[in-house]
Amino acid sequence: MNISGSTLPTMVTGGDGAEVYSAALAKKQQEIEGQAALVLIESATSAPQGVQSENTGVMPTLGNHINIRV
Repeated sequence: MNISGSTLPTMVTGGDGAEVYSAALAKKQQEIEGQAALVLIESATSAPQGVQSENTGVMPTLGNHINIRV
């Protein structure tokens, strides 16, 4: 299989305007995704108090001694 520059399709554009527009759209999309990621991280770090207090009943020695018989 031979791929060369002459066999690849070429895009005919009206100038640099399409590239600038595309770059602006990509930048805006990245900003939106970044804001969504920050909101997700913030919501994960600020867990409600009820969720954090559920783990207080766990015994700290649970799983320290394991009996294995062969």
